[in-house]
Order: sequence, then structure tokens, then C-alpha cells
Amino acid sequence: MVLSLLRLLTKRLVAAALAATFWATGVTVQAADIQPVQIAFLPDVHFHDIYADFRTDGFSGLANRKSGQQAAIRTMAAQLKSTRLFNENYFAFLAALDDIAAKGVKLVVLPGDFSDDGQPVHVRGLKQILQRYSQQHGMRFLLTLGNHDPVRPLRHAAGKADYLGVDGKPQPIYSAGAAGCPENATALPEDRRLVCSEQVKEAGYAELMTELSAFGFYPTADDLYWETPFSDYSAKGYQLATAQAQAELEQRQYQICRQGAGGAYRQAGYTECRQVIDASYLVEPVPGLWLLAIDANVYIPDEAQPTGFKGSGNAGYNAVLKYKPHVIAWAEQVARRAQQQGKTLLTFSHFPMLEFYQGQSDHIASLLGKNSAQLGRRPDDDVGHTLAKAGIRLHVGGHMHLNNTNLAHYSDGSYLLNIQAPSIAAYVPAYKLLTVLPDNHVGVDTVVLNEVPRFDELFQHYRLEHQQLLQTDAQSAWNRDILQSANYREFANWHLRELTRQRFLPSEWPVELRELLLALNGEQMAVLTQLKTDMTLAQLQQSPEQLEQLMQSPQWQTARQKLKQDAAKAGVVLDTFAGWHGFDVALDFYRLRNAGSLALTDISAERLTQYRFLAAQLAGQSKRPVTGGQHSGSLKAYVSKQFGLLFDMLAVFSDSVSYDHFRINLHTGELTPLPPDSADKP
Repeated sequence: MVLSLLRLLTKRLVAAALAATFWATGVTVQAADIQPVQIAFLPDVHFHDIYADFRTDGFSGLANRKSGQQAAIRTMAAQLKSTRLFNENYFAFLAALDDIAAKGVKLVVLPGDFSDDGQPVHVRGLKQILQRYSQQHGMRFLLTLGNHDPVRPLRHAAGKADYLGVDGKPQPIYSAGAAGCPENATALPEDRRLVCSEQVKEAGYAELMTELSAFGFYPTADDLYWETPFSDYSAKGYQLATAQAQAELEQRQYQICRQGAGGAYRQAGYTECRQVIDASYLVEPVPGLWLLAIDANVYIPDEAQPTGFKGSGNAGYNAVLKYKPHVIAWAEQVARRAQQQGKTLLTFSHFPMLEFYQGQSDHIASLLGKNSAQLGRRPDDDVGHTLAKAGIRLHVGGHMHLNNTNLAHYSDGSYLLNIQAPSIAAYVPAYKLLTVLPDNHVGVDTVVLNEVPRFDELFQHYRLEHQQLLQTDAQSAWNRDILQSANYREFANWHLRELTRQRFLPSEWPVELRELLLALNGEQMAVLTQLKTDMTLAQLQQSPEQLEQLMQSPQWQTARQKLKQDAAKAGVVLDTFAGWHGFDVALDFYRLRNAGSLALTDISAERLTQYRFLAAQLAGQSKRPVTGGQHSGSLKAYVSKQFGLLFDMLAVFSDSVSYDHFRINLHTGELTPLPPDSADKP
């Protein structure tokens, strides 16, 4: 015991001496000499302070029996139509931080969308939690901004119509100047149910970066080095006072025009040029490790917008290359210096740098449409190569709420590893844990949050909400079975199920494909792909009852018998296909697309085998969908092509190599999958 303590003390003294030496002299620390360090990445926390106090604004909140506090939450109906949870992620965030603390991890990165639209009430709540874990567990938090943090670059009036009221009905809460709240904060709105509160306005860059200044946005005495794209100093002779002076917001602005980049990049004819803050920074939190935080938000000036800017949700790196070339130039310089000084460089931002659907983006566009499934957020093919040539090797992003890893090697020898870290506010709830090892090796692990204490603490309020919905709008009511969830993972699975039913299927899937899916079970879908019929898709749409007639026809029985024989040869039983339906196929599509191999425990191995069998049966069909006027063509052709696309993607998603636990060699770009039970420990 004494020897262990002495070794630990010696290790800490050596590390402290090394840090002090670097601070004073700027001595290069080689990557091979770096002590292993772990970093947790939690993008898209979407923190909502569920116990925020609105009493002075006229809303007392909901008395919660379990906590004894007054809850200020969003309705279940609202969060089951959103790609993120609004309420239960509060408990998931605490559980994740507790898990990180138990692992002894000290560095925690939040790559954007850490807040619920940058509202002061939630940002303050987040800050209190970060301060508490910093003080109690010695954690260091590093943040960057996402499109839900500053919704626009400048503060503006806002709010939500769907907080949950004490009677189970929606309770609107808005700031002055929004949705009927008068500019004069002392005046009562005509609708006495409406609550006006400045706590729910949406903050801009200045407010967010000032409030959260201790978490990466400004240099601290704990940093060995810190800079921005606008700094004019280097690591040699680094002085904290100089860094602090140049960290002031007026020193960290660039010009952006409606047509492209401003400043030195501005071209003739560019209009609506504005000065905007850039929150990017580089920090060395421990000797030899550089963390590059890129602010990839791009808010294009647009005088037609109420705030004078477009949102940043679909911009990403496609827009960064066009509107913020100064950031790319700076990143290239940082990467060069990191190599020269022997630093291990890791990059994080909110947006993906590479394709994030396991190479299936084009197929998704063919099946659902090019503007569906958030495909507008896909980086162009040249984006990854541009960033790789700039020297970025490993990037952790968020935004998409996906568990995905994409490694791109290019002919010029450059490469880029893009890790899409999942969100704890969506299915499957998880975070990424990176272990920086000596000699430029990095281990990557995926930590799933199956169990979250207190995740059902708010269920009493949802029961009242559901009762009200049954009385007023029973047809649109959400499925009450979600309140039977045994754990947080099951709850997140239910969230995706209801999201698929209420939003994805109605809004993303072509109506003819959706109607076919919802009308068929697995066996019927399988037989329909093999059926010889002269019926057109238009005829079926005009007379849906003809589908039932088809199922009773001799050609249906012939097709079924042939398919049954083919299935037996492949080792599957056709009769068992009837155990799942078209809705299950759509849900599994989103499960696998979102979570990759993490979703496999929620889909039976038998059903996955059946999906692969159907994909193989349809493999000879063209992957181009029937579009436009061709919808009046052959039902068989339409079904074969669309179902072929769908089942092929399900097979690809389920068969893809798992990159939930792997190691990357930053020298060579070689990625090695690791067994789930192995561990990279500092």
C-alpha cells in the first residue's frame, strides 16, 4: 500500500515538473513520452434544467412526488416527435458524468448542442453541474458550440409552447417580444395561461461564451497552452496574460457575407457582410496533447430573416469551407505545428466531416428522397479530403445523434477518421471514451447507458398528460406503454419507436411505399417481391382492396411455394416471416442507421437473417427507384426495386464491421477493431 502511494505521488510530481518545465520554456514533449490520458466525448446533451424555477414569472411548476421539487418540463408529446429527448436526458447526463467519474476520467468534451437552444435558464443549470463535477471529481470540461447553443449568433426573443402545465395541458413560456409576450415585461398577456419569462430567450455567442468561460472558451491557469485562429503568439514563451487579452470577444471576430467569406476573402459584389464571433480554440490541457475545438457553425446573413441570419443546422463543413476559410487555414497551421512539436492532435466540433450513414447515403436518397433523413447535412465528397490535406487526422463530431465511424484514405497519402459520437438524449444512449496512448495511438470505446437512476421520475406528470390527450385528441395520443419501460435504454428505444410512427413514417417515406409497408407482414412482403402480376402501382393505389385479392390468387400461392423452397435451401423458414410487419422494418431501419451494431441487441438474430435472405433474393434488381410518372408502371417492378433498396441497406447496416471499440494508429491511419472486453487504460 505504501509503495503504491509512493509510486502515485512520484508519478504526479514528475507530471507536475514536466508541466512546469514546458510552461516556462516551451520544451517539446514527444508523443512517445505522453502519459496515457482518457477523454470522454458527450455531444448533443441538449441539457434542459427540469427543476428550473419559474415561480417569479408566474409558473409554479409541477410538484414531483419523488424529488419533492417543482418540475418545469416539456410535454411527452413534444419529445416523442423530436429527434432528441427534452427531459429524461437530464438524468442521463448525471448518470454519464457519474460513470465517467467512477472510471477516473478527468477530461470531458461536450462537442456542441450542450444546451436546449441556448436558453439562459438551461445554460445556468448546466454550468452548475459542470462546476459541481469539477470541484468534486477534478474534471476539466471543454465545450464547443452547436447549432442549438446559439440558434442565431445574436441573442433574440424565443420560448416554447409545449412546457407541461399543472393540468396536463401544454403550458407556453416565452420571452418578451415572442408569441404574444409584450415588450413591457410588467404587462400581463391577454392569455393568462401564457407565461412571459426572460429566462427562455435564446442567447447568442457573447452570452454563452461569457457564461461558460471556464470551460474551454477562454484560457485558464490550468492550460499549458491556449490560442484562437486570431492569436499572434506561439507556444514558445507562452504567457497566460497575453492569451487572456487576445481571448476577448472583440479580438475573435471575422466577416461573413451572404455570398461567401468576407475580410481578406471577400469578392466583388458580396453583400450583407457582418462581423460574427468565432468560438474556435486550441488547448493543451496535459503535456503533449493538443485538443482543437472548431466552431463549425455558419450563420449566413439574410436580411429577410427576423434575426438577420439563417440557422446553422444544415450548414456544416460544406459551408465552413466556403464561409470560414480562415478556420481551415488555421487548422492546417495547427496540425503542422503539432507535428513539428511532437504533439498528439485530436479535433472536435459539432458537425460531421465525412459521410455518416455507412456509405448508404445515396441509397437512402434513392429510397426516401434526396431531402429526407437529414441528408442535407451530409458533407460533400471533397470536404473530407480538404480537411485531411490540412492535417486533421482524428475528429469527433456530433449533431446527427448517430453511432458511426468512417475512415477515409486518399491517394495523396492523407487520411481522416471521423467518429460520430452518439447522443445520451437519443437511441442508443451512449458516449465515446478515447484513450490517448504513447506513440500516437488512440483507443476508442463506446459506453452505453443502459441503466440511468431516476429516469422514470417524471412519469407521474406524463400520466396526467396522457389522460388529457385521451379526452381531447385521442387519435394523436402517444403510446402509454412507454411508461412501462424498465430502464433508460428501453425508454430511448420507445422514443425512437414513437418518433418513427408519428414523424419519420409520415414525413420521410413516400406515401405509396409507406402504405405498402403498413399493410403487410414479413411473409406477405417477401411473397410480393416474387409475385408475377400485371397490376400497376396506380391500380393498387386507386383500389387498395385489390391487394387482398392478390393474396387469394393462384399466382400468389405459386410465388409463396417457390419462395418457401428457396428459403428452406437458405436455412430459413418462410412461415416465421409473418411474425414481423412493415412498421418493424421501418423501425429497424432507423435503429440500425442510428446506432449501428449497438442496435443488434434490440433486433432478433432470426429477423436479421430473414432481412439478409430477402436482400439476397432481390440483389439482382436495379437499385434505382421508380420515380415520377413511372409510379403508374408495374407493381412488381416498383416493389422489387424499393424493397430491394430497403433490405439491402438493412443487410449492410447489420453486417457492417463494428467500430464500437478499436484502436487507431495516427502515424499510419491503420484502424484495428478490438474485442468488446478489452480495455485501453491509462
